[in-house]
Amino acid sequence: MGCGVSKSNQFHKSSGKAIRSAILIQRWYRQYVARTEMRRRYTWHIFQSIEYSGEQAQIKLYNFLGYLMDNFTPASNERNLISHIFRENEVCRDAEWERYFCYKNIEVPEIYSGPHLTFPLTVEQAVGLVEAFRNKKQLHSRYVLQLLLETWKQLRMLPNINRISTCHSKEITICGDLHGQLDDLLLIFYKNDMPSLEKPYVFNGDFVDRGKDSIEILLILFSFLLVYPSEVHLNRGNHEDHIINLRYGFTKEVLTKYKMHGKRILKLLQKIFSWLPLATVIDQKVLVLHGGISDTTDLGVLARVDRHNYVSALRPPKKRHQSSASLSVDSDIDEDIWSPNKMFLRRKSLTFLKTVPRDSFQNRSLQDFSDRIQVNPADELCQRRPSVFNLGNAAPEKEMAASVSSESLSVIDEWKQILDLLWSDPMNQDGCVPNEVRGGGCYWGPDVTEDFLNRHNLQLLIRSHECKQEGYEFCHNRKVLTLFSASNYYDVGSNRGAYVKLGPDLVPYLFQYQASSMIRELTVRQSVGRTERSALKVLREQMFAHKTDLICAFKTFDSDNTGLVCLSDWASAVESVMHLDLPWRMLRYQLVPCKTNGGMIDYHEWFDELAIKGPNADHIDQSLLETLYRHRSTFETIFRIVDADNSGFITIEDFRQTWMLLSVYLKMEITDDTISDLVVTIDRNQDGSIDIDEFMEAFRLTDKKSRLERGRSMFMGTATDLTKLEGDPNI
Repeated sequence: MGCGVSKSNQFHKSSGKAIRSAILIQRWYRQYVARTEMRRRYTWHIFQSIEYSGEQAQIKLYNFLGYLMDNFTPASNERNLISHIFRENEVCRDAEWERYFCYKNIEVPEIYSGPHLTFPLTVEQAVGLVEAFRNKKQLHSRYVLQLLLETWKQLRMLPNINRISTCHSKEITICGDLHGQLDDLLLIFYKNDMPSLEKPYVFNGDFVDRGKDSIEILLILFSFLLVYPSEVHLNRGNHEDHIINLRYGFTKEVLTKYKMHGKRILKLLQKIFSWLPLATVIDQKVLVLHGGISDTTDLGVLARVDRHNYVSALRPPKKRHQSSASLSVDSDIDEDIWSPNKMFLRRKSLTFLKTVPRDSFQNRSLQDFSDRIQVNPADELCQRRPSVFNLGNAAPEKEMAASVSSESLSVIDEWKQILDLLWSDPMNQDGCVPNEVRGGGCYWGPDVTEDFLNRHNLQLLIRSHECKQEGYEFCHNRKVLTLFSASNYYDVGSNRGAYVKLGPDLVPYLFQYQASSMIRELTVRQSVGRTERSALKVLREQMFAHKTDLICAFKTFDSDNTGLVCLSDWASAVESVMHLDLPWRMLRYQLVPCKTNGGMIDYHEWFDELAIKGPNADHIDQSLLETLYRHRSTFETIFRIVDADNSGFITIEDFRQTWMLLSVYLKMEITDDTISDLVVTIDRNQDGSIDIDEFMEAFRLTDKKSRLERGRSMFMGTATDLTKLEGDPNI
């Protein structure tokens, strides 16, 4: 009997231990999953914040350049430097353009081993093009121009809003952003088959930039559009814009791959991008567009606009005063809707602008301008460009306001509709507010979605424009679906890609993937760790770029100037500068590996470890080096703008003018002697010209080991960079 009780007690004790062990293991596992998810989220937040701040910086730069165009005399050096990027609305007959883009004088050498094309294009040729690009072959420039010309002709016949049906194919496949990642497109075709009469597709914009195979993706999509014009539908994205392409890699890619005829190819692509349809409606119930909507979006207005006038969505189109017969392909139409009488506003040189007050850079986004227009169009429209510098020309403004026509106002309304469609993002709160994170478009809430769908008798909105960790995301009571098809977008393992199928029931069936064999070999922990390391590297670079601001913030906690701060003060100071809302205390061990002094952080030692020094950094003023590093994407963009002939080189004189322009944009002083020192440092072969890539490399402004730096120049500062520069005593 006693023996039985003893065994029973032992059993209960052992089972109790097993239960406690199971509970401990379960608790540990939950903590592990929670920590992994936290790491995944803050890693994502780092990447996305830096990406959006780069877009905002590009819009700010374009506004600045637009101001220069509107306010300098036509003969000024500064205006000549940038005028060619504003020639987007040349008035010219289609026949004249076709002569300019003629491919017939381009010979295809016998040694060329890539695909050969004949037109009309066949299915076999389109499929052959896919296989050729899969095998890393390049299409000859003659065939590229011919294919693009045929695409341009086809797109000109399409409406602004394509309306398609599932009744013939029973199923339509929709893809989101591809961003030059050919592996993702090839994987989609492998899993879902290539476009055909039975397999229609909608590709929802952002085909180019950041990835290395943007031109190949375009050529594949255009070839299938020509073969199956009723089954392949292409919507325009915010990256189908030559101004954005200057910063995010597509311009550089085309000029690198097609050195002889790259300029003509890029010019023709500008035309093609402007003719891409704006949206697609499926079965009258599902709207597919790239960015989103606002509380003023009207499909009726969008259906009527002349979409080809909006070569860049970042600037309203120019008003046409002259006949097409009197203008050539290279003409620069100078009069636009902002300046009916520019003679009062023009200035001869940048020397005038050096006296501009520091509070003049307060416009944060394109939305700011359109908001002012909405309030009082007749009074405010004329101030859009001048207000950037607050010049205070009262008399000319009144004269301009009096001349604003109803045509101009309708153009502004159309422009805002397109800007919102290409740049907007959904938010959880009701309402509609300017999208200051990106710098263009708006944030719209569930109430705006509900009203829009009801007004247009729709039931679902499918959009792209935002990278999502799972490749897709529903919001607004599942009435808005975000779809992103570029997997491993920030780094290998950072996100899945997805595409969606819609049948006659219009229920979305989602398919996820990751186009990398490496990711299949990694555990979840390894994948998160790899992406986290990449994000932390980017974050350390950002912190180095904000070194001056961070040291000032640390000194507010270090009143005795010891060079030491405690962990909590360090975290507070970093957040006050970076504004990324990250768990800084937890990240301290990854970001500050140096030894601490009694629990205190030596921030000077920390920055010594962070410093990224180029081969000539010792000869350059450190505050200038920091400014160079922080704004390296802007520098590269302006260099490529100044390089009007797309040669990759600019003259020494253009280099000097560029620095004058940059010094005004950043409100920093730079002497002629400093510019001369930079010329000596960079022009190593003393040939009298500056190599753009050589300039970027001279200060280690690119990191060849980082995937994010390869064709993705998006590492800009936070949204408040320009305001911080105004109060920086070192600049």
